[in-house]
Amino acid sequence: MSEGVVIRTARPTDLPDLQRVYREASLSNAGDRDNLLTHPEFLVFAGSGVAAGRTTAAVVDDRLVGFASVAESDTGQLELEDLFVDPEWHRRGIARLLVAEVVRTARRNGFRTLVVTGNPDAKAFYLAAGFVEFGEEATHFGPAPRFRLDTADVGTGS
Repeated sequence: MSEGVVIRTARPTDLPDLQRVYREASLSNAGDRDNLLTHPEFLVFAGSGVAAGRTTAAVVDDRLVGFASVAESDTGQLELEDLFVDPEWHRRGIARLLVAEVVRTARRNGFRTLVVTGNPDAKAFYLAAGFVEFGEEATHFGPAPRFRLDTADVGTGS
């Protein structure tokens, strides 16, 4: 399903496409749409991780179809800050490819754990991808599950 997908570091010139994917993917979740439209400031992707090389892009035929961004947390773990896929490309393995690349990068940089505050509607994805739920975090729109993944336990296909 994910044939022809190129995973690469996002570039500053990708910012308009990253913003498009972020907005479209965010609004594709019916449970979040009304809150997001009421608070449009949450639909703006600033792309701060792009210049720092912390954003990974998934590209098919020169079209950016998804991305993931990471940052080191206050506790020294690697935090998955963003994982968004263009709604037209959902259920084609793009998010799994992005997570696999983040895990490879985490391992190379000595991170043993990847953590994320996930949208409650994405819980099934994170569990299927090998994450374990370990609590929740308060967000602007209510509580959201926290997940962690031991990077040593994940096969990345490489």
